Amino acid sequence: MRSFRTEIESPIVEKDIIELERKIRQFNGGELDEEKFRSLRLARGVYGQRQQGVQMVRIKLPYGKVTSNQLLRICDVSDEYSRGRLHITTRQDIQIHYVDLDRTPELWAQLERDDVTLREACGNTVRNVTASETAGIDVDEPFDVSPYAHAVFQYFLRNPIGQEMGRKFKVSFSSSDADTGLSYMHDLGFIAKIKNGERGFKVMLAGGLGSQPRHADELYSFLPTDKIVPLMEGVIRVFDRYGERKSRAKARMKFLLKDIGLEGFKVLLEEEQLAIPIQTYPIDFESYPKPVVANVEVPSVQLEENEEFQQWKSTNLVLQKQKGYVAIGIKVLLGDFYTDKARELAKLVQEYAAGEIRLSLRQNILIPYVKEELVPFFYSELKKLGFVEAGYNKALDITACPGTDTCNLGIASSTGIAEELERVIKAEYPQYISNPDVVIKISGCMNACGQHNMANIGFQGMSVRTKDKLVAPALQVLLGGGNFGNGKARFADKVVKIPSKRGPQALRLILDDFNANGNRASFADYYWEKGEQYFYEFLKPLSNIENLTQEDFIDWGTEEKYKKEIGIGECAGVIVDLVATLFFESQEKIEKAEEALAEEKWAASIYYSYQSIVNSAKALLTSEKVKVNTHSAIIKDFDKLYVETGKIDLAISFEDITLQLNKNKPTQEFAQSYVEDAKQVLETLEAYRKLELAHA
Repeated sequence: MRSFRTEIESPIVEKDIIELERKIRQFNGGELDEEKFRSLRLARGVYGQRQQGVQMVRIKLPYGKVTSNQLLRICDVSDEYSRGRLHITTRQDIQIHYVDLDRTPELWAQLERDDVTLREACGNTVRNVTASETAGIDVDEPFDVSPYAHAVFQYFLRNPIGQEMGRKFKVSFSSSDADTGLSYMHDLGFIAKIKNGERGFKVMLAGGLGSQPRHADELYSFLPTDKIVPLMEGVIRVFDRYGERKSRAKARMKFLLKDIGLEGFKVLLEEEQLAIPIQTYPIDFESYPKPVVANVEVPSVQLEENEEFQQWKSTNLVLQKQKGYVAIGIKVLLGDFYTDKARELAKLVQEYAAGEIRLSLRQNILIPYVKEELVPFFYSELKKLGFVEAGYNKALDITACPGTDTCNLGIASSTGIAEELERVIKAEYPQYISNPDVVIKISGCMNACGQHNMANIGFQGMSVRTKDKLVAPALQVLLGGGNFGNGKARFADKVVKIPSKRGPQALRLILDDFNANGNRASFADYYWEKGEQYFYEFLKPLSNIENLTQEDFIDWGTEEKYKKEIGIGECAGVIVDLVATLFFESQEKIEKAEEALAEEKWAASIYYSYQSIVNSAKALLTSEKVKVNTHSAIIKDFDKLYVETGKIDLAISFEDITLQLNKNKPTQEFAQSYVEDAKQVLETLEAYRKLELAHA
């Protein structure tokens, strides 16, 4: 396990992996609380699986770009530590399942040899920065957003302000007004713009999916590119202090905006400006690596110009703005493929394209920079791998999360029903294979990892209970969602809940009605013209649960009788508020603050000191069973219960001590004084706690 220490070039990465290894030993030895350990491993991409004793490991791949060498490295890791299956997520990550917890440090170390990380792929962190998979080749883009997405990824990786928020934070970049990065459903969404010859972005704030989807607000119609990193730092600082922490259901950015409004958020954002270490952050897009396309002779290939090839070309080729090149889309069923095929794909793009692939938000693969004359050759090679199914990004291309296959939160199968619906479309509605308008998405629960509530036709895993208290798998049918571009969209309506086995019947009724009455409108327009009640009426008969058969109690993809089993969700990295643990964490934060001081990282040191101060107050409030839902509430309640009552003498108010954070510039002098304040607060509060226990 420890051989990785001599193989990793970066001391920071090596320290990170060693810490994970140490914490695993402490956890296995009973020295570390399970819930606290969960928080740490989630921030290192290690996620508990539905099956006991194994982990899902999420590999963070910024904006879905993967080089051939990185893909080969991921294959090596999957073969060595897992089962050789790779799963593409709707956030352009790759997940591998059934990994032994004790081997995760080795696995991570192997990935880092090709600059691939697990860091902050899960947990209460800044998650993977996503972007349009066509970034850099999009015929409609004003400029390539890849350098900007990469800069954001690098700046916030391991940044202390985004390590322990109330919930996760998601960012996207869209290449053009088509908004294929889906800005409207992100905590921060950036849409590329040019104004008076200057590069910038339209900025969308506080969108989200889940059980209560929220359309993002427009924060800026145009923000110059050198301002996006300072802006994001301010947004995260506000979210970290004022965002909900106790209730997972209310802990996303969208709920904070709902509570205080956009103007209220702007006021808080302005209050943070002095503390932000950089007011401008120019991004040198010209130094971003240019693609190097293989210069090879066109291999001779005998290929009949048959109907299958023509259909594939019509649905799976993407035009590039670079003359003479196209991108090839690979439809990956449910995002799952295996390392034997991945290895051959990596070699193919290395030898005949630009040595990279892009993972898409619809769980597919895009190969950019394919010379037009090489298309028949690529088709023949991809066909050997089973990668030439027509319908890339079309109606046949159904998105689905893992659901009850591996996820703790899965209520009903999403992958099983997705496979069946694709079979129905192929057999009964072949015209939809090339239809880009009808988007179908499926999630196994309300958390919307399959993005069901932004689809034209969406299904959400649920359950139904009969009068005899029998439980069967079910689907919520959602209709009418759509992306209209430039940050504008609609979320789907919840129309009706039906037993899962009737999902194909529902799809048939919907598509048959659309074919008969759609009048060539888009599906979203057709739905909103007809209205929710119209669809409810003809789908309502499918909701009857008084006539269920034995088959209805068996979910898709299984032969066993359905049981509703929901584990503990880990997306938020739950933290148990044990008083002693909190004081210990405060000391750890002070040590990190001092390390940052030694490295002359003043802003990082200041934020660690802030976290220590708030954490120490949280410890005492927890001992009194006071709600500790937000940092701002902790600060005010501590003053009210301890300082103003005279129980603890801090000379000044606790709020004045703590919020020096945003009243001072991040200088060396302030960083040094603030860490001393953090030490004094911890010492005072621990002494009070010891005295309190002595008299208990």
